[in-house]
Order: sequence, then C-alpha cells, then structure tokens
Amino acid sequence: MPASSSEQWQVFVDETESPLLPGASLFNAATSQWTRSVPHYGGEAGGFAKRFVASAADDTVQNFVGDYVMGSLFHEDTRYRREGPGHSFFRRVAHAAMSGLVTRNFSGNRTINWSNIAGSAIGAAASNLYYPAMDRNSSVAISNFAQNVIGGGLGNLAPEFWPDFHDWLARHHLMPSRFR
Repeated sequence: MPASSSEQWQVFVDETESPLLPGASLFNAATSQWTRSVPHYGGEAGGFAKRFVASAADDTVQNFVGDYVMGSLFHEDTRYRREGPGHSFFRRVAHAAMSGLVTRNFSGNRTINWSNIAGSAIGAAASNLYYPAMDRNSSVAISNFAQNVIGGGLGNLAPEFWPDFHDWLARHHLMPSRFR
C-alpha cells in the first residue's frame, strides 16, 4: 500500500527521533575527532561538540529531504522493510545494504532509490552551510554524498537484526522484565 504524505512525514520524524541518530552522530563525531578528518573543527572538546552537531544536522537534513520531500516527489516508499528471520543471514545483510540503492515505489515495484540518492546529494550540498570554510568544497561534498548513500543501506542493518537480538536477550533472561 502506498505511503501517504503524512506517512512519509512520519518516516522522517521516526528516523530523526530514533535513538540511532544520536548514536550514529556520536560515532561519526568520535571517528572524525580521532582521525582529524572532515569536518575540521579542531581537536578539543568544543571541536568534538561541533562535529556531533554537524553529524546530527547532516542526518536530519538527509532524512527530511530523502524520506519526506524526495520520497513524496518520486512516489517512493522510503520505509525499510525487514526480510526477517525466515531468510538467511547473508540475504538479510545484502537486503539491508542494497536498500540504499533499491527501494519500492508506491505501486510496490522495485526501483532505484532516487529518494536516498537525491536526499544524500542535497544533504551533502547543504553541509556547505555549516561546515568550516576549509571543508566547503566539491571533494568533501562528493565524499559526504557517497558516505550517505552507503550509510543509507548499512544503517538498515540495525532495524533488520535488532528485533532478533532483542528477542534473544529476552529468551535468555538477560533483559530485565520491564524491557520485554
């Protein structure tokens, strides 16, 4: 069933409010800080905070443009659909990874994930508004674009496998009853 405009909006909101976003932003900021890579905000705590905010902004802009604007424009359903435990591990990994490049349109047919591709491109270009002057160039934008497209697929490994991990924890009584 095709996603309505309000459902497309809700996909954006859900992805942006997800605890995965600050976790990914924290990981990206730590990696950038440790490797002293883009964005170049310095090596002190203030630089780390700026990297964290920039990473969260990158993801939020990409989610808004890709999931809501482009998803509606291209009539693509940007919701991730799990393969689930009925499929092999490798098939599930491939399905999640390829979702950055392949999605379904409102008719249910597979199509190139123009929403993710265009959203990643616009998000990478938008980073020129808040990245330091030395990082406002085409090579940084192209690198961010590629990372965003790939990350769009790899980021779906969490929703693909988290329910299985959660169930495993609950079955083995490793999870407090209030979280089951």
